[in-house]
Amino acid sequence: EVQLQESGGGSVQAGGSLRLACVASGYGYKSYSMAWFRQAPGKGREGVATIDSDGNTKYVDSVKGRFTISRDNAESTLYLQMNSLKPEDTAMYYCAAGPPRSWKYLTELWYNNWGQGTQVTVSS
Repeated sequence: EVQLQESGGGSVQAGGSLRLACVASGYGYKSYSMAWFRQAPGKGREGVATIDSDGNTKYVDSVKGRFTISRDNAESTLYLQMNSLKPEDTAMYYCAAGPPRSWKYLTELWYNNWGQGTQVTVSS
């Protein structure tokens, strides 16, 4: 298992940028697929982006071209660069880890390690 801790959330105006980070501790980070999910008030948890140990990625359509997921295996850290932010991006953002094949799925059932979340608020 890995323990996950997110950081980097905050409040920005529409069009702004934020970079989220997720530091993993524990054994075997390099082998995990990693993902970012988000949950807006009153809504279910939505998969935003995934990445496997080789750098293969998958994005939900609403963030393609604006968000970039990346990972630094040497530092056991996952990132989410968010550009051109919109008010509809407002949510709690969660980092998650799962088995190697999980990166193909933007579904929370594939992930069994979760962070506490970091809040992102985008004002118009």
